[in-house]
Amino acid sequence: MQHVPELDVLTIVLLLLAGLAAGWVDAVVGGGGLIQLPALLLVPGISPVQALATNKFASIMGTSTSAITYYRRVQPDMRTAGPMALAALAGAFGGAIGASHIPAQLFKPIILVVLVGVLAWTLLKPNVGQHDDLRWVGNGHRRIAALIGLLIGAYDGLLGPGTGTFLVISLVSALGYSFLPASAIAKIVNFATNLGALLFFVPSGAVIWALGLGMGVANLVGAYIGARMAVAKGSKFVRVVFVVVVGALIARLAWDVFAG
Repeated sequence: MQHVPELDVLTIVLLLLAGLAAGWVDAVVGGGGLIQLPALLLVPGISPVQALATNKFASIMGTSTSAITYYRRVQPDMRTAGPMALAALAGAFGGAIGASHIPAQLFKPIILVVLVGVLAWTLLKPNVGQHDDLRWVGNGHRRIAALIGLLIGAYDGLLGPGTGTFLVISLVSALGYSFLPASAIAKIVNFATNLGALLFFVPSGAVIWALGLGMGVANLVGAYIGARMAVAKGSKFVRVVFVVVVGALIARLAWDVFAG
């Protein structure tokens, strides 16, 4: 049985605020783990696996809320979201198994390079993601979607931060969706990745339930607000938030790589 750290009131309040902010960011464009997971890792006495598992439990409450909100208001293409989510669930389960065995330091430099490229590509192509321009049709479309889901799902189970961001940019760049439907599909897939990771973390006893539930409720509130704002303001708003979140994620990873 894993050790559960004792938390003071101020720490709990700060973690709840982190959950609220993470839910909002995740619902708009993904990347809420950039806020929530580092906050959990700063808690004295918490292990990396406990932080990752508790983050997943809190996140799934937010992603379920934003996925339902997007589904009702945007009606994303389930022919893409379905196979992508199933592959992502399998990938996340496999990634979670390896989470306690593979050092995150091996992946951060690679992720940093990829994100810099993603940000540069997005800034140099101001019109990308404004309108749907699908690049694949039929079974080819579903195969590419499933492959993306499998790869990003494995990353989410293994590490996590930035998963929603990777999903959005993959849907925009590889499949040709605009930012708003890409975010809608990403939320459905992100729910599946969280579920896949929890299928391993829950039986292993890694989730800190009370903390995860509290942060999950905060995440849920943030996700509901964020999803409604994204739907109301459209793809241009999502693109702006996307650029800000990717920039912040690059700064965070660069600090970890060069100062850590």
